[in-house]
Amino acid sequence: MPHPHKGQVKDGLAGGELVARLLDDTWRDPPGFRGWFCAVNHKAIGRRFLVTCLVFFALGGLMAAAMRMQLARPGNTLMDPDLYNQVFSMHGTTMMFLFAVPVMQAVAIYLVPLMLGTRSTAFPRLTAYSYWIFLFGGVTIFIAFFLNTGPEAGWFSYPPLAGPEYSPGKRTDFWAQMITFTEVSALLDAVIVICTVFKMRAPGMSLNRIPLYVWAMLVTAFMILFAMPAVALASSMLILDRLVATHFYNPGEGGDVLLWQHLFWFFGHPEVYLIFLPGLGFMSAMIPTFARRPMFGYTAMVLSIVATGFLSFGLWVHHMFATNVPELGKTFFTAASLMIAIPTAVQIYCWIATLWTGRLNFKVPLLYVLSFFFILVLGGMTGLMLAAVSLDAQVHDTYFVVAHLHYVLLGGAVFPLFGALYYWFPKFTGRMMSERLGRWSFWLMFTGFNVAFFPMHLLGLNGMPRRIYTYPAEMGWGNLNLLSTAGAVTLATGILLTLVNAVRSGRRGLVAGRDPWGAGTLEWMADSPPRICNFVALPVVHGRDPLWQGVPEGQPDHVAGLAADIREVLSTTVAEGRPDCRMMFPEPSPWPFLAAVATTILFIGSIFSPWAIVWGTIPVAITLIAWFWPNRREAEEELALERAP
Repeated sequence: MPHPHKGQVKDGLAGGELVARLLDDTWRDPPGFRGWFCAVNHKAIGRRFLVTCLVFFALGGLMAAAMRMQLARPGNTLMDPDLYNQVFSMHGTTMMFLFAVPVMQAVAIYLVPLMLGTRSTAFPRLTAYSYWIFLFGGVTIFIAFFLNTGPEAGWFSYPPLAGPEYSPGKRTDFWAQMITFTEVSALLDAVIVICTVFKMRAPGMSLNRIPLYVWAMLVTAFMILFAMPAVALASSMLILDRLVATHFYNPGEGGDVLLWQHLFWFFGHPEVYLIFLPGLGFMSAMIPTFARRPMFGYTAMVLSIVATGFLSFGLWVHHMFATNVPELGKTFFTAASLMIAIPTAVQIYCWIATLWTGRLNFKVPLLYVLSFFFILVLGGMTGLMLAAVSLDAQVHDTYFVVAHLHYVLLGGAVFPLFGALYYWFPKFTGRMMSERLGRWSFWLMFTGFNVAFFPMHLLGLNGMPRRIYTYPAEMGWGNLNLLSTAGAVTLATGILLTLVNAVRSGRRGLVAGRDPWGAGTLEWMADSPPRICNFVALPVVHGRDPLWQGVPEGQPDHVAGLAADIREVLSTTVAEGRPDCRMMFPEPSPWPFLAAVATTILFIGSIFSPWAIVWGTIPVAITLIAWFWPNRREAEEELALERAP
């Protein structure tokens, strides 16, 4: 590809409304029913991804409510043990694999191109394929659940409980194959984010000018590349043990049940930070806006994000202190569990410094930011307690760990996520959410969350074990469980009020301008909601907060020279963000959807017969060949682009 001429980045408008309409027509997905299956626009895919994740969140929440009702009083019989095991397993599976990580990637698919000043993700068809794979995997496991074939061995599926001897039938097989669906989707999204961040930034956006949220998603994407293969390997070995009588986890035949725990938690503890780091990115996006000043300690923040990503891979035995891992080895993981608090503390101090020296604008998103400090610090403190082997051995299988997990995940991810949804809702829809309803829903969620989960610390210290479907009245756990259930109802009411606010505001909310919060990053330069092409003229960046810093005199403010009648994008250098080359992007196509259908048939068929892997590769190969088959029109346009001066 040729390098752009120096004159392609210059002053002046790239064109008027006619150019804008032409760009929108060029980047538009096909209309109608067929077009829904051909869409490759990152905003359309991101919206679908986000809505799908929120639907799974609602389903997981209903399962949590069912468990809370069952445990509200001793001796309840709302669910029998088998149904409770399925509901318990599906709740954890849904929240961890179908909501927590995917929802962060969904927001990134929508926002990262806008924050980088580009028109698309790096691989638009692959973005669509990753969504369809994710959707089909989630639908498959829920169909299995509604057919009484849901997983029953927990969201972690420890062998030998999940092995063929103790879990006959297809329940665990569906769970293990759902893992394959979600991990394929997550890995593809990670590749897309990495390539988009490294090669599709606006000119002038060097690595030290990337928004902190984008840094958080970049580190998260690299973590996914290293963490997800471990659980994909573990689940594949579990399927082989169950379907073709291998013995990876059978000690009687030379296998090892702890092998599963090592592989699973090598993924599982970084997964906590796959959820947590994007939440930190949300915080770093919102705090400067509502403090009305740039982020304090940008370099320290970036280094802390990177350090958290590295250290997260040294903590997995933290979850295995109750096993027979050598005691000396446990001490190293205790040290790592304490050490990882340091980069998070650095970020917290930088946020506090930004807020302390700013002029605070107390809107609803800032309330969620401030609640994060209280909830996460409490969850982090209990995490430091659990880093002590002696204490962990006592409370590992109790509700103390359940409380810690929810304080970290909901406090570190869900509260920042809800704040982010309020913050970027004007960008998604072009309308403002109601401040009054937002404050009501926030206080209901904050109060309900603490009332629901703080008593679980006390239940754990009083000896209530995890994963039980009922308990006798003599244990004395009834009142705290009833209080926890009341808190869960309050929390659910707050979440429901947020949904009402979103629906109502999406229809009749105040019209938002391009930048209703007065923020400084590039997504607020685009219209609200953004045009199909994102930007009529791609911006040129001259600082970390381009909308606050403006354009120096005599410097360009936009890119010129890109075609408006073909899907042409500008690629930039990795380190300095200088214009590198022009690229042609593919047109919308149904083949990613059809390839996802073929992949789904292969995965589901392999649950029932290993031969499905052999025969299932045929439709997958056909759809992939059709996907990548050269298109004459696109080839001619790309050839013309290469010959352009």
